[in-house]
Amino acid sequence: MANYPVVVYGASGYTGMLIMDWLIDQNIPFTAVARSARRVQEMMAQRVVRLESATYEIIECEHDVDALTKAFTGAKVVCNTVGPFVNYGLTTVEAALKAGCHHIDTTGEQEYIRAVRDEFGELYRQAGLLVSPSLAYMYSFAEIAAELALEHPGIDALETSTLCRGPREGVAGVTVGSTASIFEMLRARQHYLWDGKLKEHPAHTSFQITSPHFMQPVFALPWGGTSLPIYFENDPRVRSCVSCVGFYDNNVMQSVHQLGYKWEEEYKDLPRTHQDAVIRQVVESTTPSMPPRERTTQVRMVDTAIGRGQLSAVRAEVFGTTAYIATGALQAAAAIKLIDGETHKVGFASGSKAFGHRYLLGFLEERGLARASVTRL
Repeated sequence: MANYPVVVYGASGYTGMLIMDWLIDQNIPFTAVARSARRVQEMMAQRVVRLESATYEIIECEHDVDALTKAFTGAKVVCNTVGPFVNYGLTTVEAALKAGCHHIDTTGEQEYIRAVRDEFGELYRQAGLLVSPSLAYMYSFAEIAAELALEHPGIDALETSTLCRGPREGVAGVTVGSTASIFEMLRARQHYLWDGKLKEHPAHTSFQITSPHFMQPVFALPWGGTSLPIYFENDPRVRSCVSCVGFYDNNVMQSVHQLGYKWEEEYKDLPRTHQDAVIRQVVESTTPSMPPRERTTQVRMVDTAIGRGQLSAVRAEVFGTTAYIATGALQAAAAIKLIDGETHKVGFASGSKAFGHRYLLGFLEERGLARASVTRL
């Protein structure tokens, strides 16, 4: 049973520790939950900033509904970082509901997000609780940009791009968990929103993003479709939403794209256990260990939303730095509101709809993590 208002589940992972950094910064007591208490203690001692001033406890717990329900009971908010979420996420969502907790997480895995909405959205609403996937750099920054564009009358179609540079070229610096989620997308269907309905992207869809901030076009992919088409599907303001992700290193993104072709040719029809082995091998070869903490001098992002109406257009951009650190800040920003009972929505809702995109943007801006710009076209 948790003695503090916030649970960080997946506490020994990279993102979980960054969430704890921000909870400590905001003087919020927390319960760290993971499969191994010893691993959590070791990693917190190495990685968590200002740990000596924290109020916290550690609970060791297996990943099943009953055990997690017991561990979460007593808290108000569960911050979940355990992925790939399409494999593990719904167990945690169910446990948080049974424990009477709000549930927020850090993934943009579209298949999982649709399942959360369809299987748990109404149950959470009836319980007066919020379930909000994807409250993280990806794709909260892009959603904030989209909401800034939607502030302008007449906008009803959105195109968003999430463009990132890591500490080294390409996807280097991405965490083990994120890498696993990326390659899980190889066997997932990817959707965009068109005229109010979800449509599946054709196989091997890609984009060439021309941005005024780069000398060359950036090669981008649907990246599982992202969370945005799901969050805007039932939004009366929005008819269409197409989203993509690109890293500044086009060669690396092309390699990821080619792996999609290889999957279709060699692995698509294999039994799931064989596919699991392939994904594990790719993850281990790509991201063998936890990366170092991000540096603001190296990790840069720009998320853009182009909003169109019949005769109007607007370009909203959110410039950012240190994507994972910003994710920890977003989780803490949400926890503050939920502890105080301040949410605009219960049930299934995005971070921007639950707390307001201006609140999230302001929290990031005040901490040097983001800056927004809006231009009428």
